[in-house]
Amino acid sequence: MRVITGTARGCRLKELSGMETRPTTDRVKEGMFSSIQFDIEGRRVLDLFAGTGQLGIEALSRGAASAVFVDCRADAVKLIRDNLRVTELADRATVIAGDSVAYLKTLRKQFDLIFLDPPYEAALLEPALALIAKFDILAPHGIIVAEAPAERKLPAWTPPYASCRTYRYGRIGLTIYRRGANQAKEEAQL
Repeated sequence: MRVITGTARGCRLKELSGMETRPTTDRVKEGMFSSIQFDIEGRRVLDLFAGTGQLGIEALSRGAASAVFVDCRADAVKLIRDNLRVTELADRATVIAGDSVAYLKTLRKQFDLIFLDPPYEAALLEPALALIAKFDILAPHGIIVAEAPAERKLPAWTPPYASCRTYRYGRIGLTIYRRGANQAKEEAQL
């Protein structure tokens, strides 16, 4: 596992041992970042269910302004911090040890880019998507990248959210959600 491009290009990231964490493969990560490559620089990133932190680290390496990493496993939190030190990106990162869904319930700020890659068998993706919409966590013109088994159909959203596209990489599916602008703000500017 390595950082593909940007300031930390080529840095090898440490991985967690065991089968509890399933890191995104380089092939899937390359496809993911190709689909959002012009939407990263200067963005505030949330890497929920962070595992090794590789998605948020890749975004920071590509110019994201900041990233928050959330994971409930103590060994994952330690590994994320280690990977941030190795890539020299720790100065723009915050690492939270705790339950990702509970974190969403307490969050009162917005992010421009959210990565959702929970353990497939944990059934956490749909609740996370619902809470992001309920608590207005995705900023106007923001993007969510959700990873799930390819055969799993993810929910459609109502405006201002829209499911834009689903990419398939073997058994893995990536769904890109986008949020439109705040209608009230747009009307006020007219």
